[in-house]
Amino acid sequence: MSVGTSSAPGAERTARPPAPRPGDLADLGIDPDQLPDGLVVADEHGRVICFNGAAARITAVPAEQALGRSLETALPLEDLEGRRWWQLTDPYGGLAIRVGQPERNLLLPGGREVLVSARYVRIRPTGPVRRVVVTLRDTEARRRTERSHAELIATVAHELRSPLTSVKGFTATLLAKWERFTDDQKRLMLETVDADADRVTRLIAELLDISRIDSGRLEVRRQPVDIGAAVGRHIQAYVAAGQPADRFLLRVQHPLPALWADPDKIDQVLSNLLENAVRHGEGTVTIDITPSASPRDRELAEPAATSVTVSDEGPGIPEESMNRVFTRFWRGSKRGGTGLGLYIVKGIVEAHGGTITVGRAPGGGAEFRFTLPVAAPAYLT
Repeated sequence: MSVGTSSAPGAERTARPPAPRPGDLADLGIDPDQLPDGLVVADEHGRVICFNGAAARITAVPAEQALGRSLETALPLEDLEGRRWWQLTDPYGGLAIRVGQPERNLLLPGGREVLVSARYVRIRPTGPVRRVVVTLRDTEARRRTERSHAELIATVAHELRSPLTSVKGFTATLLAKWERFTDDQKRLMLETVDADADRVTRLIAELLDISRIDSGRLEVRRQPVDIGAAVGRHIQAYVAAGQPADRFLLRVQHPLPALWADPDKIDQVLSNLLENAVRHGEGTVTIDITPSASPRDRELAEPAATSVTVSDEGPGIPEESMNRVFTRFWRGSKRGGTGLGLYIVKGIVEAHGGTITVGRAPGGGAEFRFTLPVAAPAYLT
């Protein structure tokens, strides 16, 4: 005896497909060929009933050739060990509690890799499989990411090798022949070791920053920042290192809105932009600090952001390179460094809710401008 809706005597109760729900592709007016990923759908008998345009492009199999064939024949996938995937997973005859297969790398005929995931659609939990829905994605985007990571590791390893070799060489020499060197020679070698240790520390800090930026975990601890004083400190450091004082021009337009930002990270931004202007630029390095509209709401009457513009009078950045300046490993005309600095600068500015742009300065050189919006201090967020 069953409990539920009664049926007419003698009527045969058969399972019916679920009614279309809001959000189905047809209900939304979306053609499967409009989907960016490959979509393959097989019916309860394992016959392909949908093979969209992206699937045809990825597999190089025309849709009309795949439709009506068995899923295993139309989509002959193997795992990386050469085992046939459909025989291995057995979607129609396997465990009734399974709902699908997570995304994994599989091989098409010819050895081409694709990212494949599958979903088993059942009429009821633990019931027979009514549909097998398979999505296919090209691995090229993932390969680009992997190549970028490999390039990052190779670049940083190369940059680390030089200072570490120097540190090891000088310390080994001092330990073995300490008595043979004068005090001035010892001081020079120790100063070199100290400078190389600082370089290694900076490289490690860059790696950590990139990791946090890529994972969205870059923390910003907001405190009051006097941006004019911060720029002034950097200029004094360059002058103390031998740069002529008249090479720098600092202009501050008052009144500036209160700036709450992470002082260490803002120092990192300023250091990188000024170093680029000094190293790659020529003539006067001009720093303009002005109140401006918020990068997110430019209709506000009151200035809600602070803009800092760093420009030089050098050759500038070629027009064709403008869109690559803030990418990893971009370097200017003069080689040196890891090419990661401006990528980190952009990540820091955007973590503050700001924007950064690059263009051509009035004097013909490069002009970097970043804008930081007014924000609450860290203890109020």
